[in-house]
This record gives sequence, structure tokens and C-alpha cells, in this order.
Amino acid sequence: QVQLVESGGGLVQTGGSLRLSCAVSGRTISTSRMGWFRQSPGKEREFVAGISRSGGQTRYASSVEGRFTISRDNGKNTMSLQMSGLKPEDTAVYYCAANPGGRIGLRMEDYDSWGQGTQVTVSS
Repeated sequence: QVQLVESGGGLVQTGGSLRLSCAVSGRTISTSRMGWFRQSPGKEREFVAGISRSGGQTRYASSVEGRFTISRDNGKNTMSLQMSGLKPEDTAVYYCAANPGGRIGLRMEDYDSWGQGTQVTVSS
């Protein structure tokens, strides 16, 4: 059974930084596309960032490009999201996701395994 566990969320002021981590068990992530999504109250879950199986390709939502960096460590079976220049509109529950496959997935249906989420709150 695949399990994804996010950590690193918290409360930060506008302009601050946080680093989210996603630890995966039950599957070797070297064979999986990985991604981060987020969901704010009253809104649909949205794509934030994705990374290919090898880590050689990344994609970002336009709202976070230049501020967030996704990375993966296949040897440790983990993925991270470094967030800087945080804004109040980045406040959301952040979810990591995984699915066997090589290409980056931009849609929720591109992923079959999800974490429970970690709350990120950016105060103004």
C-alpha cells in the first residue's frame, strides 16, 4: 500500500519561506511522476508543481513560477517543495501526489496516490 506523508507546513508572514516535504512508502518513486497540489477553502484543488520521474523536467503553475521550486530525491524516496516569497493567496492545504509514469502530470486524474495534506498559512 502506497503512503504519502507531507510535512513542513505552518504559519509564515508575507514574504517568508517554507519547505514542504513528502515522504513516500510502499512504492519506489523513481518510477513515478510526482506533484504538488493545493486547495483553499471554497476552491477546487489546483496544480502547483510537477516533476518528471527522473527529475529532469519540472512544471509550475503560473501563480508560483519563480517563487517555488520542486525537487526529488529518488534515493531517499522523498519530494520537496521550496516556497519563497510567500503571499496570503498561497494559503491552502498542500497535497503531494504520485503515479507511475514518466511525464509530468498537471491534472488530479494523472495521480493515483495522495497524501493527507499539510496546512500552509501566510499572514499579511
